[in-house]
Amino acid sequence: MNIDINCDVGEGVINEHLIMPYISSCNIACGGHFGDVTSMDKTIALAIEHKVKIGAHPSFPDKVNFGRKLMQMSNDDLRDSIQNQLDIFLERLFSFDVPLHHIKPHGALYNTIAKDEDLAVLFIEITKKYLKDVFLYVPYQSVIEEIALKNNIKIKYEAFADRNYNDDLSLVSRNTPNALLIDEKEVLNHVLFMIKHQKVNTISGLEKEIKADTFCVHSDTKNALEIVRYLNENLKKEGITIA
Repeated sequence: MNIDINCDVGEGVINEHLIMPYISSCNIACGGHFGDVTSMDKTIALAIEHKVKIGAHPSFPDKVNFGRKLMQMSNDDLRDSIQNQLDIFLERLFSFDVPLHHIKPHGALYNTIAKDEDLAVLFIEITKKYLKDVFLYVPYQSVIEEIALKNNIKIKYEAFADRNYNDDLSLVSRNTPNALLIDEKEVLNHVLFMIKHQKVNTISGLEKEIKADTFCVHSDTKNALEIVRYLNENLKKEGITIA
């Protein structure tokens, strides 16, 4: 069995050089919530060095709140922002002569298009031209999954290794103390249960169906390095290849 481990990087934590050896794909901030040409170039170079698949990580243009708050903005303004982020990122990839593997929206944008049909439709309209032969990372049973499939866009289901889930498969709010999983063994058990059973244990103790092709660890999670290293080593012991 092959499983992808991805990580949000290029976000100012400066731990990418440590994390890259243990993951198989990465989502690089491209200027919305964080990042500039310099940070993109440094992170792209690290990904190439470690043979990690490269994804763009666009977001609401909100560096103050790190893209984690819903922004009220016009469709045209959002379109201009996301296109600008992706165009700049693709320019940087072109300069390294490497392809874009996937797009994964960030933070509040990711969470909102998972349930808001109007914004999901708009996001697909904006990004469709970038998604030819490129994957879109989406949560299972989400609105954005449905809209993407209707538009013949290739998707990969994403689950979160370091986050707890609500019964509706939304992520537990970061404003609550039990949102994050930081114990390496708990994270491994969380991931293994999803892999082996295609179910997730929610915060209320229910088992809910879920599918995942890729598992995310956030680079700004406490002890993110220890988590990805532990996952990498112990998933292999279970006969699961990270690729």
